[in-house]
Parts: sequence; structure tokens; C-alpha cells
Amino acid sequence: MLEMLQQWDAAFFQCINSSLSNPVFDVLLPWFREKWFWMPVYIFVAAFAIINFRRRGWIILLGLALAAGLADFTSSTLVKKNVQRLRPCNDVEMIGQVQLRVPCGGGYSFTSSHAANHFAAAVFLIGMFGGLARWVRPTALIWAGLIAFSQVYVGVHYPGDVLCGAALGAAIGWWAVFTWRRWLLR
Repeated sequence: MLEMLQQWDAAFFQCINSSLSNPVFDVLLPWFREKWFWMPVYIFVAAFAIINFRRRGWIILLGLALAAGLADFTSSTLVKKNVQRLRPCNDVEMIGQVQLRVPCGGGYSFTSSHAANHFAAAVFLIGMFGGLARWVRPTALIWAGLIAFSQVYVGVHYPGDVLCGAALGAAIGWWAVFTWRRWLLR
């Protein structure tokens, strides 16, 4: 069963990494995985929270940081170090087939920490602000999805890595929303 899943993951990886290859994605998607590229979004979220919610805005930002931090710790320290799945760019069976568009990195692949961190943040933001404006939900999910997709496109993660990272991050994000609402707003 695991062998079959790995084959599907490798085939889907090839579809994204090679078949979708084009000059626009080659330039744009490596930037999507860089935190500095998204700095204006982070500043906007922080300003929005503080201006509109004052003291509670700081608590929202603390919850956001804790959700993303917990997702990163869980993905990087607990899951990756125990599963130890090689990145496609480090896998000897895949290395000749990978179009690597960024440095490969030496860590493990499963689960994608980029996907986990950003989906935790997106789901937390949806939980905090989604009721205020309809555009928050699709915007947050598209943002996190683009970051996750770019991980596969540039050659450093399999699709399964980002899907599981996204699921892990979303679960942590919802848990953080539940905890924030239940305990911190008393």
C-alpha cells in the first residue's frame, strides 16, 4: 500500500514539477516560498489586528504566532525526524527527474513545514477574521495553497508532503482558534 502511494505521489510530483513547467512559474513560484516576499501581507495582518482590535489585536497576533510555531515544531521536530522521508531532490530514484529551482536543503520532506505553518496561520486567521469579511476565507486559503503548491513546483516536496502538512497545519490552526476563543477571551 505504501509503495503504491509513493508511486502516485511521484507521478503527481512529476506532473506539477515538470509538466506544468513554464517561464512565469519558474520566476514567480520560488518567490512564493520566501517569507520576505510575503512581508507586506504579514504587516497588513498585524496592522489590521492592532488597529481594529487594539489590545485584543495583540492577543490575536500572539495566537497566530503560537499556531504557526506549534505547526512548525510539530512538522519539523516531531514528524520529519520520525518519518525521515527524503526530499524528491535528494531521493536517488527521483534525482534525475527533478527540475530543481531552488537549493534542495538537507532536511527531510514529510511533512512540509511551509505548508503546515501557512495553513495553521490561514485557518487561524479565518477563525479570527472570517466572520468579519467574506474575502478572508478564500484569500487565506489561496495564499497558503500557493505557498504549498510552490514547494512541489520548485522540487523540494512531494504533493503528499504538502497535503499532509496542510492538514496538520489546518488542524493546529483550528485547535488554536478553539483554544483562543475558549480561554483567552474569558
